[in-house]
Parts: sequence; C-alpha cells; structure tokens
Amino acid sequence: MKPRHTLLLIASLLSVSAAEIPSAEWQIKTAVLAAPKAQQDAATVLGYDSSGALATLRLGTNNLICLADDPKQNGFNVSCYHKDLEPFMARGRELAAQGKKAVEITKIREEDVKSGNLKMPDRGVLNVTTGTHDAATGEVTELYTRYVVYIPYATPDTTGIPLAPATPGGPWIMDAGTHRAHIMINPPKPK
Repeated sequence: MKPRHTLLLIASLLSVSAAEIPSAEWQIKTAVLAAPKAQQDAATVLGYDSSGALATLRLGTNNLICLADDPKQNGFNVSCYHKDLEPFMARGRELAAQGKKAVEITKIREEDVKSGNLKMPDRGVLNVTTGTHDAATGEVTELYTRYVVYIPYATPDTTGIPLAPATPGGPWIMDAGTHRAHIMINPPKPK
C-alpha cells in the first residue's frame, strides 16, 4: 500500500465552486500548522485561488513551503516541506492534473529522476498534519503530524533503520533503494 501522504499531496481534477474554497487567510493559517512554530510566519504557502487553481498565497522568506488543505479532498490535511522537494512535489501535482494515477506518477517520477530530468535533493523533510475540520466554525482540532525524511536510494544497511517499525510510530524506511526512499516517523496520536 502506498503511503497516504503521497496521495494526499496530489491535486485532483475535480471542480470546486468558489463557495467551497476557504479564504486565503484561513488557508495560510491552517497550512502552516504542519510547520515548526518558529518557522510558520516565514513559510511560503501554496493554496487555492477563487477558481480552485493552485496558487502561491504567500511568498515566504525561509526555505519552507506549506501546502494548504485541498478543498476537493475529504478530511483535513496540510503539509510543509523543504523548498528543495518542490520540483518532486510539483511534478506529482502536474502528473495528477493530467489524470495519472498514483502508480503511474511514481513510475514517471522515477524515470524522470533516473534520466536526470528531475533532481531529488540529497535529503528533504516533509511534515503532514491531519485533523478534524469543523466547517461551521472553521476550527481545526485533533491535530496529528507525521514526519517523512526523504533520502533517495537509502536502505536499512545505509541508514540503520528497519523496513518495519521496531516500536510503535517508527522510525522505519519505506521504498528502500528507490528515488523516493524515505524514513517514516509516526508519533503516537494524542489521547
């Protein structure tokens, strides 16, 4: 099974009415919830304009990009990642907009990396925060953040991290030996 965060970060082609798109202010406020508190005010935020198209809502001054919750998806999820991961993330969004499925996106991006057309950074961190969104009040509660550290072509031998979590929440390595190899850390959910 592919990690949920991969599917959550890919924009779909479904149309959204302007009434369903939260304000830019709300998108910025919630997108940065996935960022460390000290970096929230200076992060670049990507979100959705009144037509439902992905747009830069705020240009930041640090190296963090936060992606607002996609109003076309069920549930609430936002993510923040180092700017060096943006070509990889943008390529996934581009392929999804072309109607490609997750398996195809993975294969195409792998071919792009191998051919040199898509550069993966030596490492990059992605935080994905989920929660419960009350549409009536705009409040987001029950926040939970998962951490992903991309290290292309990493394996258990090169990292010392197992393929399955040895303890609840990890860490463990997924997609070992590929361009999308990443260490997953899922802290226990708050009770």
